[in-house]
Amino acid sequence: MSKRLILAINPGSTSTKLALFEEENLIFEKTLRHSADDLAGFNKITDQFHFRKDLILKELADRNINFPEIAAVVGRGGLVKPIESGIYEVNKKMIDDLRNGILGEHASNLGGLIADDIASALPSAKAYIVDPVVVDELEPVARISGHPAIERISIFHALNQKAVARIYAGSVNRKYEQMNLIVVHMGGGISVGAHKKGRVVDVNNALNGDGPFSPERSGGLPSGQLIDLCFSGKYSHQELKSMISGKGGIVAYLGTNNFIDVCNMADNGDKKAIIIREAISYQISKEIGAMAAVLDGKVDAIILTGGLAHQESHVGRIKKMVGFISDVAVFPGEDEIKALAFNGLLALDGKIEIKEYL
Repeated sequence: MSKRLILAINPGSTSTKLALFEEENLIFEKTLRHSADDLAGFNKITDQFHFRKDLILKELADRNINFPEIAAVVGRGGLVKPIESGIYEVNKKMIDDLRNGILGEHASNLGGLIADDIASALPSAKAYIVDPVVVDELEPVARISGHPAIERISIFHALNQKAVARIYAGSVNRKYEQMNLIVVHMGGGISVGAHKKGRVVDVNNALNGDGPFSPERSGGLPSGQLIDLCFSGKYSHQELKSMISGKGGIVAYLGTNNFIDVCNMADNGDKKAIIIREAISYQISKEIGAMAAVLDGKVDAIILTGGLAHQESHVGRIKKMVGFISDVAVFPGEDEIKALAFNGLLALDGKIEIKEYL
């Protein structure tokens, strides 16, 4: 019996990551990066579907992959309705909700859509999503926003936060469910989660208007000034949404969504880049402090992960500000691709419950 191939797909705001595994063994991993110019012509995230899918198929074809041997295509979960953590087989209801963006637009919405499209063209492949960004474990008190017309909701990098939290717990010979951790995902979006005994009891909405600003998102903005901007007549509804997510944050200030470029600009003396680089470290540190309060100051570790964690000077600034709270562990990049494939293999082997999206 030939070994089964598992294709993992992780669309992010500035990249599409894919990897192919034979059972548990990695065959190849690739990051397809998308500049601001690459994505400028797409009005909505779902408009990028064919662009990103075609890049994935080309990469597989260039590597002479035997498509019929793919048994599972596992995509990053998107903005479906709030659901519990786990693995879900893609179905029509999920596809409709991802296409319609029932909780908003995000590149992760493409994960399930692309996985389903590729799997449907193969003889016996199944399409899944794992730990979507809308995993919801918030405590009731964390849902209160300040006005009953608006409730705080859970949208964050659940897959990577959960994966690195478990990896860290294992590295210190403890169980994730027995620890209090603050996990910071720093990528195209930034989320800071308070993990209390295995549950993310509070986390900023990393997509549309909460927490630190990021390479493409504005984070929390002064609400009064934002209201004035909305009624100024200068911008359409869609333009304002894009200012918050997609064309906000670093790209709005400096015209690039590449944090490496920002750091290089700052190192070369660009005064604006210097203050923006400092500000993103500053805002992340403030959010970590807030989550420390959520955990009553009882924090076993602070974990920094995501693409921005590769920048040592950035990590160093955060450590300087929050090191008094707890030890800081750094996991540059993310383990989302491995987590996706591992869950796919468990599903194929019947070792994990496959949940139904209703």
